Amino acid sequence: MRMVDIIAKKRDGKELTTQEIAFFVDGYTQGNIPDYQASALAMAIFFQDMNDRERADLTMAMVNSGDVIDLSAIEGVKVDKHSTGGVGDTTTLVLAPLVAALDIPVAKMSGRGLGHTGGTIDKLEAVAGFHVEISSEQFIELVNRDKIAVIGQTGNLTPADKKLYALRDVTGTVNSIPLIAGSIMSKKIAAGADAIVLDVKTGAGAFMKTTDDAIALATAMVRIGNHVGRNTMAVISDMSQPLGYAIGNALEVKEAIETLRGEGPEDLTELVMQLGSQMVVLAKKADSLPAARQMLEEVIRNGKALAKFRDFLANQGGDASMVDHPEKLPQAKYRIEVPAKQAGVVANIVADEIGVAAMLLGAGRATKEDDIDLAVGLMMHKKVGDRVAIGDSLLTIHANREDVASVMAKIYESITIADKAEVPKLIHTIITQ
Repeated sequence: MRMVDIIAKKRDGKELTTQEIAFFVDGYTQGNIPDYQASALAMAIFFQDMNDRERADLTMAMVNSGDVIDLSAIEGVKVDKHSTGGVGDTTTLVLAPLVAALDIPVAKMSGRGLGHTGGTIDKLEAVAGFHVEISSEQFIELVNRDKIAVIGQTGNLTPADKKLYALRDVTGTVNSIPLIAGSIMSKKIAAGADAIVLDVKTGAGAFMKTTDDAIALATAMVRIGNHVGRNTMAVISDMSQPLGYAIGNALEVKEAIETLRGEGPEDLTELVMQLGSQMVVLAKKADSLPAARQMLEEVIRNGKALAKFRDFLANQGGDASMVDHPEKLPQAKYRIEVPAKQAGVVANIVADEIGVAAMLLGAGRATKEDDIDLAVGLMMHKKVGDRVAIGDSLLTIHANREDVASVMAKIYESITIADKAEVPKLIHTIITQ
């Protein structure tokens, strides 16, 4: 088998066999296939696409290129959730303890963030003492006992994906549905889940800017998951404006606690309920989505969800008293209001640019080597559709430096006030097949 023949075959729009795809993934991972040939195949896939079977084969070849996590020692249906990311995306911090409070195992493997704010692990590390450096045995024991634990990503999980992703990044082939879908699903499948709920974002703050593109990606991932025996579904949710009000690591932890108390922002609460209901049904704890939602609302109402969050933090070294005393979270030195310069209605908030403003404060990483300031970020006070008067605070900047002129300029550029506004729909569609 020759790599040049595989490239030519896909270049001409023909279907690759399971063996040809495995030959490429294995050879490239081992270093036997050079970057220039892998680049050529990635470009051929970019233009000629792949069918459902090819996409599933590509995903499983990447899964089998490294470690595959065995969660069979954990009792029950293991349901994982993946978000394609966005600004103020605090859903995992709320969902994990909420679903675990219904005795559904949440065995979460998470990473650190590169972008607007930190990843799930960075956010959790805003809690003093919390750590994810636990053994696999400890991880499984915690999930069996308390139904929830988070561990850092293993270094050898889907090495083929890491290598191919870095290549795509510099060859103009990132925006390829089969390559994106294979990349995301390979990590989820290798992480050992029985069922997967996907939160695919669309809008200015999302990777997929249009609803059509988000649906195409979600459909591809759902088909891959179901093709390889993982019960998979996707929710297409809006990211044209930030989710919730908090943008920044400690600020998002505080907002997660408020949401688990039943006092969170309306949009974050609704998205959590939509995703959580799907997880409960996939875990076979409820026969219908309305029944699942009722169960989730009840564990918020009776305090079990918040208690589960406390246990989770304490189990992994965190100061659980912070749940009742969020003032113990890292606090920024300065709080600077951003007043509205005109009266009217908030018509647009460009989510990704607001995210950049938070990153300029130090809330996120521009490069892997950057340190995150867990205390800084933005606290929004207005959303699209809200009425404002001149001088009303649009948001509060939480900063550890006095000079925030560039951040303030970015914020003003990113928020439009007009005579009227169309409030974006939070849930665009749900894909199950």
